[in-house]
Amino acid sequence: MLRNNPQPARHWLDLAPGDPVVVIAGKDKGKTGEVLRTIPEKHKIVVKGVNILKRHTKAGRSRGGVSVAQGGVVDFEAPLDYSNVMLVCPSCSRPTRTKHIILESGARALVCRHCDEPYERVRKTEAQ
Repeated sequence: MLRNNPQPARHWLDLAPGDPVVVIAGKDKGKTGEVLRTIPEKHKIVVKGVNILKRHTKAGRSRGGVSVAQGGVVDFEAPLDYSNVMLVCPSCSRPTRTKHIILESGARALVCRHCDEPYERVRKTEAQ
């Protein structure tokens, strides 16, 4: 069966929530933070403490699933473009581009361009 609408391109981002990044362009250039969430469809990420904007809300309005009973000014982190941040390597502590390799086990991994160490994501364990 023919389709006139092409399938949307799938975007894969190398960054995941919890990864340390540094901003390399824009008004917050030089700031570091960790990724809060990714938006692959728009090629954007949200970084904690970076790109803070203010939103003025009326009393009793719900915004983003959060009910706001009191009106006022709310600070929030706006998404950044993925190309404006770089991953910070945990072993050499430098902002780095990454390359992809396939390990002996068949799994894919990211590797730092400076120190050639594979990037290991730190899994956060929930406090019990």
